[in-house]
Amino acid sequence: MSGQLRHMLRDDDITHDEQLQILKLAMHFRKDRFYRRPFDGPQAVAVLFDKPSTRTRSSFSVGVAELGGYPLVIDKSGSQLGRGEPVADTARVLTRMTSAIVWRTFGQERVEEMAQYATIPVVNALTDQFHPCQVLADFLTIAQLRGGVDALAGTSIAYVGDAANNMANSYLLAGATAGMHVRVSGPNGYLPDAQIVEKAKVIAASTGGSILVTTEPAEAVSGTDCVFTDTWVSMGEEGEYAIRSKPFWKYQVNDGLMALAKPDALFQHCLPAYRGKEVTADVIDGPQSVVWDEAENRLHAQKALLTWLIGIQRGDESLLS
Repeated sequence: MSGQLRHMLRDDDITHDEQLQILKLAMHFRKDRFYRRPFDGPQAVAVLFDKPSTRTRSSFSVGVAELGGYPLVIDKSGSQLGRGEPVADTARVLTRMTSAIVWRTFGQERVEEMAQYATIPVVNALTDQFHPCQVLADFLTIAQLRGGVDALAGTSIAYVGDAANNMANSYLLAGATAGMHVRVSGPNGYLPDAQIVEKAKVIAASTGGSILVTTEPAEAVSGTDCVFTDTWVSMGEEGEYAIRSKPFWKYQVNDGLMALAKPDALFQHCLPAYRGKEVTADVIDGPQSVVWDEAENRLHAQKALLTWLIGIQRGDESLLS
């Protein structure tokens, strides 16, 4: 197997079979946190943050260390990148010093430019358009609790709330890749980009999945295996909460909405959550909520992803299973 440079910039950067391979590797990491150590040395992995973070910072920092490496965590305020240095220049420097680059930033074009100039794997740890690492963790949670990775195909999932955000985009593309039946619901004006919906439909046609976008939350949630939501207000928009939240109250995940899903349906939220707003306390703190497993699974899924990317680059089959 010859080496090949691969990145994870958006959820459709991997195929159905590759997604399964990564998730199966993540299941191994769930059982043994030191299952593989591709960064022994330690080799450094650059973990860049242009936005605040708790779960992403913790999971990547701990994960890189458990993979045998050194997490070189760089905040925007402490880097020249944050002062306007070109992304291409940063990519060229980090390529010579680290084994991979993980970046939580704003525009998708930033991680794409980083990948264009880097000669090591680049991972999107969140952009305004996609959040692929989170969705890998979410699907790992379903696999963990519902029959394993091979049972994901055919699973029905619903995402309700702000359907124009990065989480909705990622559920559409990653769910279609998995062969899931993906239902996304939000108010008019807060629906997914039409191009992403069409791309998801094309992928779903090849995997046996399906895509539904609707303004009716009951239509999305009815009979589903898992219900997802996210905060209605993104970072930096908190001061506009009263105005921005008005269209979304119909999409609150409460006992009534959860009752429309299957009796054993799971509830997931990428966190941080605002009880009494996008989700009620009865749901997120109730028996159907698996948000703490979901949060832990960021660690296992991201370790699997980094291991897989490095295995592909090195042409090392032992790191891929």
